[in-house]
Amino acid sequence: MDLESNYEIARTAEFIHSRNFTRVALQFPDELLKDSTLVVRALRDQLRSLRKCDADQNGDNKDVRLFVMADTTYGSCCVDEVGALHANAECVIHYGHTCLSPTTTLPAFSVFGKASISVADCVENISNYALTNGKRILVLYGLEYSYSIKNVREALVEALRLSESKSELGVHIADVMCSVTNPSDDNKSSNGLVGPAGDCTEDKTFGIAPGNSYSIGGLIWTLPDGHRMEDYLLFWIGSDNSAFANVVLTFNGCDIVRYDATKNCLVTDVSQQKRILKRRYFLVEKAKDANIVGILVGTLGVAGYQHMIHQMKELITAAGKKAYTLVMGRPNPAKLANFPECNVFIYVSCAQTALLDSKEYLAPVITPFEAMLAFNRGSQWTGAYVMEFRDLISSSPVEVTQSEEARFSFFSGGYVEDVNLQEEENDKEDSEGALALANATQKVLRLRDDPKSLIKGTARSGPEYFASRSYQGLDMHSNTSLPESYLTGRSGRASRYRDEKSKCDEE
Repeated sequence: MDLESNYEIARTAEFIHSRNFTRVALQFPDELLKDSTLVVRALRDQLRSLRKCDADQNGDNKDVRLFVMADTTYGSCCVDEVGALHANAECVIHYGHTCLSPTTTLPAFSVFGKASISVADCVENISNYALTNGKRILVLYGLEYSYSIKNVREALVEALRLSESKSELGVHIADVMCSVTNPSDDNKSSNGLVGPAGDCTEDKTFGIAPGNSYSIGGLIWTLPDGHRMEDYLLFWIGSDNSAFANVVLTFNGCDIVRYDATKNCLVTDVSQQKRILKRRYFLVEKAKDANIVGILVGTLGVAGYQHMIHQMKELITAAGKKAYTLVMGRPNPAKLANFPECNVFIYVSCAQTALLDSKEYLAPVITPFEAMLAFNRGSQWTGAYVMEFRDLISSSPVEVTQSEEARFSFFSGGYVEDVNLQEEENDKEDSEGALALANATQKVLRLRDDPKSLIKGTARSGPEYFASRSYQGLDMHSNTSLPESYLTGRSGRASRYRDEKSKCDEE
């Protein structure tokens, strides 16, 4: 496809021009950064044409400055509001794969891109499944294929019309939420989106009446009352990426079939993706034995992340554990190894980047939903799985069921007592409360005598623990505060610095 169509230059320019934005940040993922200069040039030309028309009518000719952003601090699927604010941008144009998570401060316009797909082959596979499978079919897809869904829908209607058992068929195609994301007024619950956009505003259900609404990864659909998601066969159009993993885990009770548009083939075996649930349950059980918990901030732009961090702190404290909040960008084993005292980490991020394969990490990394299962003694996993942390935010204080009875640990092979760091009752003396807190802190800071641990032994206090680390920061060994003398570095190009002689000079 040509650049004008693939990057939706006309629509993007109209969005910027209609809202009178003068400073616009363009966010590109690494794989699309090669096209950034061409996109900027085409977008600038389109904006000049629109401004010229306005100047002829009312004399208004405001210049628009464009800033290219890359190498985002967190997942590239989320809008990098922090990077945009560094350039004092008024909005963000997001290109490529996106999770369409609501923003906190800046409006955003998402350009999904247009991946190649054979509409005829895709419709043939959907219609064959609708004819041979007894379940109704729900079609979900990657946002890069949203441009072709209108053609898929029209061809599917025709195929179902010609089929003999059309009255018994029920095929539902999800709609795309609006590509314009506005900052959420209520960061706790609102998704920040203004509804379906483009050609997806009508009811696109075949044999289904309006009822309960669902949404995931920028898609939205409605099922009739009395129908459950387990009654449907999910037909996913797209690649095996984070968006598909989000669908598999969230609707793990449904039968799922994936259509690979790049290879024009069906993939019916998704057992590998569903096997992830076993791994996540293992991490939940392992997290129950944790005493010190680190909260990893995986986003600074998704609406509600601050409420989720605060709720996690309340949950951890109520469970009698110690919590630390860590902001480090994209986590990796080397970064988290700097915090060996943390027995488990909670990753607060968007649904499509929340799952980290922590096999190489010294401590497991879990999601907020898994943390609620691990740290609440009264909770049991029913099989349902929630990836979106905004669905877990509660306006009421976190209630944690506690028990004085010992808990059986599958890893230690015996009964253990959870550490209690709760405040003493108000009627006790302050000295007794301080002593109890000191004893509890000493118990928390007791590290396991594990070969993986960087430090062994027991610290009686926080300062003593940190003082025993091998690295304590930069030390000034000099007795004087005067700076050292500096040296002038090389100048010129790396291929030939100015103080270097060429082969011709040597000859």
